[in-house]
Amino acid sequence: MARRRLRSSTVVLGGMGVLAVTITSCGSEPDRRCVDRITREVLPSYECDDDRRGGTGSGSYYYGGSKYDGRVSGGSFDKAAVERGGFGCSGSGGG
Repeated sequence: MARRRLRSSTVVLGGMGVLAVTITSCGSEPDRRCVDRITREVLPSYECDDDRRGGTGSGSYYYGGSKYDGRVSGGSFDKAAVERGGFGCSGSGGG
């Protein structure tokens, strides 16, 4: 029975995929967007900064979720509500 040798590029690509999953799954921050609390419309990031670069502080950070047509949904204004624990990570899951 002849042994089949893996090409080095296959091994490297497989290793890079495992590394990418490990890096992104553990300890990653949820997406954060500056949003109007009432309309949930996405605002420029400076709108979430009080007194920095002329910001009015009229927005709040919205974590997780998705953006569609300039508005967000499926996330939370509470970062702890959407904290992620990935493969092999300790901590509580979101929910």
